[in-house]
Amino acid sequence: MQDAVTKTVAIFNASDDTVEMLKVLLSERGCRAIAGRVDDVKSGELDFIAYLETHRPDAIIWDIAPPYDRNWNFFKLLRLVGPLENCSIVLTTTHKHHLDSLAGEQTGAIEIVGKPYDLGVIVDTVLSGIAAAKPASSPQPQSRFSAAVHKRGD
Repeated sequence: MQDAVTKTVAIFNASDDTVEMLKVLLSERGCRAIAGRVDDVKSGELDFIAYLETHRPDAIIWDIAPPYDRNWNFFKLLRLVGPLENCSIVLTTTHKHHLDSLAGEQTGAIEIVGKPYDLGVIVDTVLSGIAAAKPASSPQPQSRFSAAVHKRGD
C-alpha cells in the first residue's frame, strides 16, 4: 500500500530505455513508477482493468505510436474504463500532426510539451496534472489529458 504522499505513475511505452529513464526521473521526484507495454494490453496478455485496480495510478503516461489511427482508436476505448476516468493522462507521440488530426477536440485542451522526448518536461507535466487533480472524494471530471510530442522534423 502506498503512503498518502507517494504518487504512482504508470508508464506505457514500447521503448524500454524511455521507460527506464522516466522511472528514474519520477523516482527522483518522489513518485512510484510502474510500467506496462502497450502491446501487452492490446493482446490481452496484461489485464488493463486489473492492473489499474491493483496499482491505482494517479497518472498514466501512454504512448501513441504508429500506426497512429489504430493506436489512438484503441486508447479511446481504454478511456471508457472506470478506473482510468480519474487518472491524469499524458500522451506521448512521435508525430504531433497525427495526434492533432486524430484527437481533435476529443481530449479537450491538449498541452503539447517537449522537444525530442524532453523527459523532464513530461515528468513536470505529469506532476502538474496530479497536483491539479481533485481529492478522490470529490466528483471527478473525465480524464485530464496532456500530450507530449517527440518531434521528428515536423
